[in-house]
Amino acid sequence: MAHVVVLGAGLGGAIMAYELKDQLRNEDTVTVVTKDPTYHFVPSNPWIAVGWRKREDITVDLAPTMAKRGIDFIPVAAQQVHPKENRVELIDGRSISYDYLVIATGPELAFDEIEGLGPHGGFTQSVCHIDHAEKAEEAFQRLLANPGPVIIGAAQGASCFGPAYEFLFILETALRRAKIRDRVPMTFVTPEPYVGHLGLDGVGDTKGLLESEMRAKHIKWMTSTKVKKVADGQMTVEEVNEDGTTKPEKMLPFAYSMMLPAFRGIKPVSGIEGLSNPRGFTIVDQHQQNPTFRNIFAVGVCVAIPPMGPTAVPCGVPKTGFMIESMVTATAHNIGNLVRGKAADEVGTWNAVCLADFGDGGIAFVAQPQIPPRNVNWSSSGKWVHLAKVGFEKYFMRKLRQGKSEPFYESLALKVLGINKLKDTTKG
Repeated sequence: MAHVVVLGAGLGGAIMAYELKDQLRNEDTVTVVTKDPTYHFVPSNPWIAVGWRKREDITVDLAPTMAKRGIDFIPVAAQQVHPKENRVELIDGRSISYDYLVIATGPELAFDEIEGLGPHGGFTQSVCHIDHAEKAEEAFQRLLANPGPVIIGAAQGASCFGPAYEFLFILETALRRAKIRDRVPMTFVTPEPYVGHLGLDGVGDTKGLLESEMRAKHIKWMTSTKVKKVADGQMTVEEVNEDGTTKPEKMLPFAYSMMLPAFRGIKPVSGIEGLSNPRGFTIVDQHQQNPTFRNIFAVGVCVAIPPMGPTAVPCGVPKTGFMIESMVTATAHNIGNLVRGKAADEVGTWNAVCLADFGDGGIAFVAQPQIPPRNVNWSSSGKWVHLAKVGFEKYFMRKLRQGKSEPFYESLALKVLGINKLKDTTKG
């Protein structure tokens, strides 16, 4: 009998537990350890931040669903992973032993790396967590009452740029509907070398599509830009040239700002030689398996992926939903093999299929594989993207509540985008 512990219950962790139950033997057990007893659908946070959704619309109480699937559920945060001892220490003093561990914690948000950044003691908002999104909605209401300049974007070292673009245009739509857009100058600030880079060197014509949208909506942008510090109502930024030289600092006033931070690994898995890299992300091979501790796997944003290449300002590589789903499926299959005495042989597709909602339209893109050069490199825009994102939200929430584990991104892509095949074509 094998005991598999899944650390984390977000997008990767919850689905990981369901897929493991399908892949393991009847005598094997699965335990989920997570600091939060409820699941929050993070892609809907930008809607929360402008009042288009409420907390109850995008949350799932995980305990009943996990129980229905026969999964042990411990809503207690981890204190430390002890890979040499095959156990996870919890903050309440308990220790959970494992035969296999899947790290699916998501990231720690590195607001503290920039003075004044973030919603906790800082002066900018965030849509990374539902608690942040609710605070952002309160600030949005103040903006409606007292319009002024807006700064949206991402800090240096960020790797998740899609939500910044989404929120930029969702906010713009909300301001137009409130009939105060004419009193709200908007600027997008990003470390990307160009608009639409996304940490992926672009996908299809994301550069042209996003620049066109910004021009049409009178949004200014600053690329290759570092955020030096943030004060109440003022952001100090520095643009960096390709050769590394810098332009004079600029002071940007704002009445409202939402800036995504850089990510790093959470403390319980950081600083462990052979397990994590200097930023605390978990090191894995092509099978999602740690090369040093072979009974540890990792999926999702906590996985270490090197950047695409040098940029004037550091940009990370995003871990998109489709990519995470492929990691989860490969990991479940590989652990299923291992408990039966076979070798890990499944490799995630690491493709990207994304729907970026703009409130009344949006941009969709497909990258196969996510890291170029690619076999498929496609992007498109239109009102259908917004409708597809709403439909996906409803579908995924229903899936979580029912405890289902079948892959969903591939079927969504096939139905909505009309793509014949998204699996890795090199596998035969």
